[in-house]
Amino acid sequence: MSDPVAAALAAAFLDGPWTVDGLSERGRWAVGRPRARWLSTLAAAVTLQFSRPPADAPRALQGFVAASTVYGKARAAAAKQGNPLRVVHLATGTTRMGRNRFGVPTLDTVADLAEFLDVTVPELDWFADVRRYQMRVPGSAVHHYRSTWVPKQAAPRLLEAPKPRLKSMQRRVLHSVLDRIPPHPNAHGFVPGRSALTGSWDHVQARTVVRFDLESFFASISAGRVYGVFRHLGYAQPVAHVLAGVCTHVTPLQVLRAMPDGGPADARFRLRRRLSAAHLPQGAPTSPALANLCALGLDRRLDGLARAMVATVTRYADDLTFSSTFGLDPGALQRAVGRIVTDEGFSLNASKTRVRGAGSRQLVTGLVVNDHPNVPREQFDRLKAVLYNCVVHGPATQNRSGHPQFRAHLEGRVARVEDVNPAKGQRLRRVFQQIAW
Repeated sequence: MSDPVAAALAAAFLDGPWTVDGLSERGRWAVGRPRARWLSTLAAAVTLQFSRPPADAPRALQGFVAASTVYGKARAAAAKQGNPLRVVHLATGTTRMGRNRFGVPTLDTVADLAEFLDVTVPELDWFADVRRYQMRVPGSAVHHYRSTWVPKQAAPRLLEAPKPRLKSMQRRVLHSVLDRIPPHPNAHGFVPGRSALTGSWDHVQARTVVRFDLESFFASISAGRVYGVFRHLGYAQPVAHVLAGVCTHVTPLQVLRAMPDGGPADARFRLRRRLSAAHLPQGAPTSPALANLCALGLDRRLDGLARAMVATVTRYADDLTFSSTFGLDPGALQRAVGRIVTDEGFSLNASKTRVRGAGSRQLVTGLVVNDHPNVPREQFDRLKAVLYNCVVHGPATQNRSGHPQFRAHLEGRVARVEDVNPAKGQRLRRVFQQIAW
């Protein structure tokens, strides 16, 4: 539980010159004790601990004051005399950014953040929901996300799409802040200029390909880790705290209760536990970029492991792929990857680990990489059959799942084949152009 007097003293200390006399004078003003000598001793301890004003870390200063022996004795003595310490005046304690090494927008205070996101401070507090009231509120009208369960053979997947106003705020954070920070070179998912295709090229003609899957990738990333990213960018603690609230979500109880069947009981339990805490919602514009930044330590350690084993590693979201032209010891690799993944706060889905030698079909992010990146033959044949049937029988007969944008859906699938194998893609494109829409 926070100490309001310690918080008021920290705010007063930050609200003027960083000298012992200045701190002690503002501290006496904050608690209304003009003759409190202990504040000079506390001010001296503060300036010794912090050589400069920790304007980007007011909570660290508040914690130091609250834990100080000087403050503790003064508080106990005042309570014993029947005149306990209390807040008389509250300074603004204006925060400021720390080192801005990436050139992100300067946002010193929560008010600056609200102006940047084009909302009022009360609106920002409501959207950030840092106290997580929405988790307990029944009904969906006041919720900031629309949730959709996607059943799978394994544990189901939850898509959480922010509503328009929150999505607009998140897009501004993405394009103005997060896009300025480069992810690790081995990350190929959700990175401009990189894709499943660029990642697959790193594993072409390998002797051994080993694939791992991270369980509940987005839900595994907590608000604390997101807060750490924004602190690393230089934002003061209050600003980073609210930014983390804007970009994370706690799944409401009514949504958790609606989880469909599927998957082992232990996997479902772990998913429910992750979703019931503040996490990156799969469906928010900021989540992919934040996931890559939160996984930076993971990427670095896996890269070091790959170099030690004379191998190559890439990551596409939750898919990890190792390959080597010299061969790999799958057991030793899995044990080492498992330790690193666990240390970095993630977990492996052991049932999805795959080991493929050069004599079998090697798949990386859905592409065959034995000789060169290519679309699996069965996928190409299925798409070709759908396109021919659209020409002969009409596109409505092939839209069995009722896709609202069926033409765009088919064209996207054709474009993917064109990217991977231009010759095959052009053949499909010619058939697509014959469809009578």
